[in-house]
Amino acid sequence: MRRWVLALLATGLAAVLGVWAVSLYVEKRYEDRILPRTQAPRKPVALVYGAGLAPGGVPSPVLAQRLDAAIALYQEGQVDALLLSGDNSDPFHDETRAMARYVLDRGVPESDVEEDDAGLSTYDSSVRAHTVFGVREAVLVTQRFHLTRALYIANSVGIDAWGVAADEGRPRTRRYALRETLSRVLALGMVMAEAQPRYPSGRTLASPR
Repeated sequence: MRRWVLALLATGLAAVLGVWAVSLYVEKRYEDRILPRTQAPRKPVALVYGAGLAPGGVPSPVLAQRLDAAIALYQEGQVDALLLSGDNSDPFHDETRAMARYVLDRGVPESDVEEDDAGLSTYDSSVRAHTVFGVREAVLVTQRFHLTRALYIANSVGIDAWGVAADEGRPRTRRYALRETLSRVLALGMVMAEAQPRYPSGRTLASPR
C-alpha cells in the first residue's frame, strides 16, 4: 500500500513540475519583447485584447486601461491603427463595439479602427489577427500578467509581435497567477497542435458561420 502511495505522490509531483516548467517556458520565451510604451517599436497596428464590460455596456476598468495605452501609442505615432479584438458571441455583450466607441470618443478616427468581434480568446484573437486581418507586425496591448502568453501565441502563429503592458509602472498582481500558469500550458498545446480558432474566417460574427 505504501508503495502505491509513494508512486502516486511521485506522479503528482512530476505532473506539477511539468506544468510549472511548460508555463515558465511560455512566460520567458518572448519576455524580452515587452518594452515601456515610449520605447515600443513603430508598427502598423496595435492589437488590443478584450477584457469584459462593466454595467452599462462600457469597458471594464481592466479593458479601459488597455484601450488608454493603445490610444497613447496611436497618438504618439507609434502605431498607425488599432485592431480591437473581443467576444461578441453573446448578443447582449457587444464588447468590440464598446471598445470602438471608447477609442472614437477619445479622438481616434474611425478609418484607423478595425474591429474583430470573434476574438473569443487570446489564441483566437491572435490567430485571426494574422489570418483574417493580415497582421504581420504588431504591438500587443494588455496587462503584464497576460502579456507573456499573448506574445508567445502571436509570435508563434506568424506575427512579429512586441508588447506594451497597459499597467506599466503599477505593482504586479498575483491574482491571476494560477489561471495564467494553466493558460500558458494550454497555449503551448494549441500552438503545437496548430489549432483553429472557433471562427477561422469572416471579419465579423455577422458573416456566415
